[in-house]
Amino acid sequence: MDDLVAMCKQNAVRGMERFLKTFSFVPDDKLTWTPSPTANSALRIAAHTACTAGNFAMLIRYGKFPTTDMAKLFADLDAAEEMVTTREAAVELLRKNTDDILAALDAATPERIASTVETPFGFSAPMAFFMNLPGSHAESHAAQVDYLQTCWGDQEVHF
Repeated sequence: MDDLVAMCKQNAVRGMERFLKTFSFVPDDKLTWTPSPTANSALRIAAHTACTAGNFAMLIRYGKFPTTDMAKLFADLDAAEEMVTTREAAVELLRKNTDDILAALDAATPERIASTVETPFGFSAPMAFFMNLPGSHAESHAAQVDYLQTCWGDQEVHF
């Protein structure tokens, strides 16, 4: 179990670092730019990444989603994301919530780690799946920001 927790912590930190590095290359004048009216900006992607990290921390700590109502879950997440309006706020929140993930992982008991989580998405999954999700979630959103950068002509690889 200690190896699993250590691996999940490393993945969470690596995902956060990858996201923050990629996000650091977004020029200030492009923070809220979108390629279409329905697309997310780099700032909104950062807000989503940061807010969801907080949800992951609570899920790991308490072993359940805050609600079983998907509409409420997404409405609450949307409202939280809208509160993040600056680069600095997004970076600070992602760092804080990643620290919360690490603390929740450190506090996870063997029983919590061995548990199964019921989701509002119509499936259940082992807690170990959710423990490992924060890192890959952040990395996947870093890739979205990478794509936005290519849309405005930044063809550099920012690894």
